Amino acid sequence: MIDFRGRHREIAALDAMWRGPDSVFLPVYGRRRVGKSEMIVHFMEKKPGIYFVGKRAPGETQITEFLETAARALNEPLLAQARVSGWREALDLVVKRHTGKQKLILALDEFQWMAEGATELPSVIQELWDRHWAKSGRVMLILCGSYLGFMEREVLGKKSPLFGRRTGQILLRPFNHLEAAEFHPRWSVIDHAKAYAICGGIPMYLLAFDEKLSIEQNIIARVLDEISVLFREPEFLLREELRDLMPYHAVLMALAQGKTAPAQLSSTTGIDVRGLNYHLSTLVDLGYVQRRYPLTEDKPGVRTVRYALDDPFLRFWFRFLFPHQSTLRLLGPKQGFTEIIKPELDAYFGRCFERLCRECLPMIYQAENVRAVFECGEYWDKNTQIDVVGVRQDGWTDLGECKWKDITSIKPLADELESKIPLYPNKRNATISRRLFVRSVKSSAKLPGVRVHTLKDLYALKSPP
Repeated sequence: MIDFRGRHREIAALDAMWRGPDSVFLPVYGRRRVGKSEMIVHFMEKKPGIYFVGKRAPGETQITEFLETAARALNEPLLAQARVSGWREALDLVVKRHTGKQKLILALDEFQWMAEGATELPSVIQELWDRHWAKSGRVMLILCGSYLGFMEREVLGKKSPLFGRRTGQILLRPFNHLEAAEFHPRWSVIDHAKAYAICGGIPMYLLAFDEKLSIEQNIIARVLDEISVLFREPEFLLREELRDLMPYHAVLMALAQGKTAPAQLSSTTGIDVRGLNYHLSTLVDLGYVQRRYPLTEDKPGVRTVRYALDDPFLRFWFRFLFPHQSTLRLLGPKQGFTEIIKPELDAYFGRCFERLCRECLPMIYQAENVRAVFECGEYWDKNTQIDVVGVRQDGWTDLGECKWKDITSIKPLADELESKIPLYPNKRNATISRRLFVRSVKSSAKLPGVRVHTLKDLYALKSPP
């Protein structure tokens, strides 16, 4: 039995689509380990449907396995013995064999691999949808994929044969910090933030952490122990999508060490710019790396692009485990943690806290009833670095400074932020709102025009609807 958590909104939407009168064509996509397959399987329980997982195999092999899967799901043994000429005949045959009154769910998971083995598959599905399925009201087609770039280009993109056919879409993202905290409800907000900095919002990683253990004990027992599920998880994760891992390991380690500019990455990894761009684009398409630009009212320039590891566990693993694997094996989990990880762990949490604060800004706007269109990010140039930036279309811009500390007075941090404000390119003369983000503050004294957000405040916010 799958330990399924959350995704109540998505499950409700899927159920409403299935119960509706019309056929459904629904792409479901998101990075690997985010819980797409578990969500679909959970939704399909006690409903008529076929759940098929594609693989890296020739089209003929996959068609045979698909028919065998359909035969079991529909209790139609003869389907497994059917001889068909290709995907069009196989899909058409299976859907026609469903004679029940309820809508048939046809879920094709790892669709990118199915299409890799049969490049004609998107066109085949387009033809079947246009000629038969769309009008019937009897089919719920779910195309699920983990390769974000492929799904956006080959399923949702304008050049795809499937463009314009979808009746909805679900981009499944990792859980936010509030949803992630529900996995360990008895922890303090500090422990929640630390766990989020390591596991992110990935269900599998959060489930690996034991609420009865401290964060340090979880790192030792659930990450550093060689028999733990997370010890080699990034290797298995990347191997599922990529063939030659060496250059990707080099790029990810450089990113985890704080190298963000293309020139820095090329110099650190020894990979030429052309090869580097290819590897970075692949990691972006997989959802593990993010392109970032300094946020202002103006459109960003190409030269200002930076890259960041968007997956917290990959960031942690390539920062602490990958460069020190031999030493960690020699020292063992406890001593390895004490000597290699612990001295730098608080600084690591500090950088992750900045990311958490940026993620929380839209929720803060929601709590403050900000109705304007906005964009959230950070700002940097050769003169300054501003941790949190919110550009709003109501004439306001929010600038924020973050500090992963329990502070006694907000004034030094407020002064630090104030010194950076003249360096921010406020070309539209927006009114600047000042925000400070801290782990906690002992003094209740306030400064005019400065809003303070503690970690406790961030965990008291509400998730977007």
